[in-house]
Amino acid sequence: MSKIIPSSSLGGKTTANARVGVLGLQGDFAEHLSTLRRIGADAIDVRRPEQLDDIDALIIPGGESTTIGKLAARYEIIPKLRERVREGMPVWGTCAGAIFLAKDVPGHPHPLAAVMDIAVERNAFGRQVDSFEADLDVKGMSGEPYHAVFIRAPKITKAAKDVETLATLDDGSVVAARQGKLLATSFHPELTRDDRFHRLFLSLGKR
Repeated sequence: MSKIIPSSSLGGKTTANARVGVLGLQGDFAEHLSTLRRIGADAIDVRRPEQLDDIDALIIPGGESTTIGKLAARYEIIPKLRERVREGMPVWGTCAGAIFLAKDVPGHPHPLAAVMDIAVERNAFGRQVDSFEADLDVKGMSGEPYHAVFIRAPKITKAAKDVETLATLDDGSVVAARQGKLLATSFHPELTRDDRFHRLFLSLGKR
């Protein structure tokens, strides 16, 4: 497997001066901000559409996808987010964030960014009591398997041809994928001390 570069860059910037936003409407945004700051990124709590013009990348955290979608629509964040994605800004959705990024989410009643060519099944592994942890072999990630935390997790059920699968469970369920500079994970990297997925995301800006 290829090695993730410790000092990643976004558009020519190093981790130390990359401005990475975390959508702070609902969910685990504080944990993502903490991890980003620990690895040296300039982490920004994003809550208004105009803030998207001032960042180099964006993370959409886990939480409640319906709430995130409704608030993103209310604050008119979705049109600006789609514009920034068209311009090539890296975006990563974790758990509910992956749902928010997907173009196809059967039964989802609220707005989605709909920028990534994947279909996602919500609560694919059961309810809160069915949460679990698993060790994943992640494409492009060196070292020991990644210990992932799944909480009311979705899974990626379909994907366009240019979507690359990065990790699956033992039963073949796709739980991490990349399409260009878009990244989706079914689990919560922000709830562990392993920052390799955050570093992997930062590296997308130079690909």
